[in-house]
Amino acid sequence: MSTPTVILVHGAFAESASWSGVISRLRTVDATVIAAANPLRDVDTDADIVRGIVDSVDGPVVLVGHSYGGQVISQVHDPKIAALVYVAAFAPEEGETIGELSGKFPGSTLGETLNQVVLPDGSTDLYIQPAKFHQQFAADISAAQAAIDAAAQRPLNDRALNGKSGAPSWKTVPSWFVFPDADYNIPVAAHRFMAERAGARATIEIGGASHALPVSQPAAVAEVILTAIEAVVG
Repeated sequence: MSTPTVILVHGAFAESASWSGVISRLRTVDATVIAAANPLRDVDTDADIVRGIVDSVDGPVVLVGHSYGGQVISQVHDPKIAALVYVAAFAPEEGETIGELSGKFPGSTLGETLNQVVLPDGSTDLYIQPAKFHQQFAADISAAQAAIDAAAQRPLNDRALNGKSGAPSWKTVPSWFVFPDADYNIPVAAHRFMAERAGARATIEIGGASHALPVSQPAAVAEVILTAIEAVVG
C-alpha cells in the first residue's frame, strides 16, 4: 500500500494552526498532511467537508480528529480511510452526542467556562471565556501562548454540541487513541471508555497533559499517527 495522506481535523475552541507542531514532525518523514478547516457548525455539514477532502486525494487516508473532530471523522465513511486516530477526542456511538458523552462521567468543567453568542438563525455559538481558557483548555502550555490561542479560538455551534452521531466508522476501521489524564473538557474516564469500546489498536494516556494535546504534546501525537501509518503500510 502507498504511504497514506494524513488529514487532521481540529475540534471546538481551536483551529487548523493548532496542528502546527504535529505537522512539523510528520513532515520530517515526508508525510503528506492536510489540516482541514472544520466549520464546527453541525455534525453532518462538518463531516461532509472532511468527506470532500478525502475524495480529493489519491490513495489511502489516515483521519485524525481532536476533540469534536473525533465525532466528525467517525461520520466519514470511505474505502480510502485506512486508519483513525483520536487525539483527546470524542468517538461517539450511533445516536450519541458529544454533550452526552462529556457528561457521562464526572470531571468536565467546560460548561461553567462558556460564553454564548446567539446568532441570527437562532442557533448559539459557544466560546471559552478568555480568562478561563488557559486553565480549562490548555493548562500545560505557557500563559502567553494560551492567551493567543484563546483569541484565535473558533466557536462550537450548539447544533454541533447536540448533534446525534450516525453509524461510526470506528466499527470497521482500525483506530488509535491518545489522550491526557488532566483533561477538563472530556473526563479521562470517558476517554478510556471510548477507546475500549472502539477496540483501539493502541491506547496511549499522557500524564499531566491538557485537552490541548496537539499544541502541548505534538511529538507524542505525531508518534501515534506515525504508528498508525506504519500499520497501514505494513
